[in-house]
Amino acid sequence: MFGFFGMSSNDIGIDLGTASILVYIKGKGVVLKEPSVVAIDRDSNRILAIGEEARLMIGRTPGNIIAIRPLRHGVISDYTVTEKMLKYFVNKAVGKKTLLRPRIAVCIPSGATEVERKAVEDATYLAGAKEVSIIEEPVAAAIGAGIDISKACGNMIVDIGGGTTDIAVISLGGPVVSTSIKVAGDDFDEALVRHMRKKHNLLIGERTGEDIKIQIGGAYRRPEALTMEVRGRNLVTGLPKTIVVTSDETLEALQEPAMQIVDAVHNVLERTPPELAADIYDRGIVFTGGGSLLYGLDQLCQEKTGINTVIADAPLTAVAIGTGKFIEFQNGDSQEARREF
Repeated sequence: MFGFFGMSSNDIGIDLGTASILVYIKGKGVVLKEPSVVAIDRDSNRILAIGEEARLMIGRTPGNIIAIRPLRHGVISDYTVTEKMLKYFVNKAVGKKTLLRPRIAVCIPSGATEVERKAVEDATYLAGAKEVSIIEEPVAAAIGAGIDISKACGNMIVDIGGGTTDIAVISLGGPVVSTSIKVAGDDFDEALVRHMRKKHNLLIGERTGEDIKIQIGGAYRRPEALTMEVRGRNLVTGLPKTIVVTSDETLEALQEPAMQIVDAVHNVLERTPPELAADIYDRGIVFTGGGSLLYGLDQLCQEKTGINTVIADAPLTAVAIGTGKFIEFQNGDSQEARREF
C-alpha cells in the first residue's frame, strides 16, 4: 500500500529508547538496533563514537573522553547530542544517497510533557525528517505485539524499557487509562550494583550489573538456582576480587523495583472502567520491552493481580515495529477520511 505521503518504503519508525534505539523501515522490518550511547571528547566537544562502539567505552575511557546516554528515562536530557545521534542512525538506516526525506514516527513515554514531545519532534526534523508523527509507547507496543487496537475492546499493555515502564489500557486506537513510571531495566542494573556494594563490599560497573541481570537475575524464584562469577573491586582492600553470586540472591536485590512495576499495573487496573477491566481479565496482560525479559517478572505480575500475563513474541522489537506500522495505520485512517470527504 502506498501512503499518500509518497513512497511507502520511505516511512520510518524509531523507538527512541533510553537503553537502545531501533529503526524500523516499512517493507524491511527492524534494520538497526544499537545502544543509545555517545562517546564525546570533553576537550574539543567532538563526537568520537555512537552506538555499540560507544557502549564498549562505558567505564573504560580516559579522563577527556566520556560515554554518555543523551536520553534519560525515555526523554531527551542532552538535546544537541540526541539530534546528532538521531541523524547518524537515520543516515545509517536509510543511506545518505536517498533523495526523498523520510517520514518518521517516533515513540515517547506516555508520561512525557508537551516540552519533551516538542524536543523529540524538533530533534527528528533536524535529523532530516520530512514529516514527524509522535506516538505514545504503549500504543506502539500494542500494535507491534499484534493487537488490533482499533476495536472497542480493552487491552492492557506493559512496556518495560530501559528508563521507563509504560502501562496502558488501550481501546479504539488510544489509551483509556495510562501511567508511566521511571522504574525499568536500568533500575534493575542499579539495584544489583547497590546490592553488591552493600552485601559483598564489591564495586561493579553498570555493564556488569546488566550481565548479572541477564544471566541469573530474577523477580521470581527459579526451580533450580543458577550461579555466576562476578568480578569487581574490593572496597576494603581496593584490589580486584571475584565472587560467586546465586540467582536466589538477585531476588532480594530486584524485589523492590519489580514490585514497583507490579504496583503500577495494579494502580492502572484500579482506574480502569469495569467493561474494559472485564476484557482484560479475559484477554490477559501483555508485556513488551527488554525489561520484560527479566526472569519471572510476568509470573510475579500474574500472582499479584490474578490475571494471565504473557510476554509478546518479540518484546525487544515490538515498539519499533509498532511505531513503523503506526504510519500505515494513520495512512489507512487518512485515506478513509479522504474518501468520505
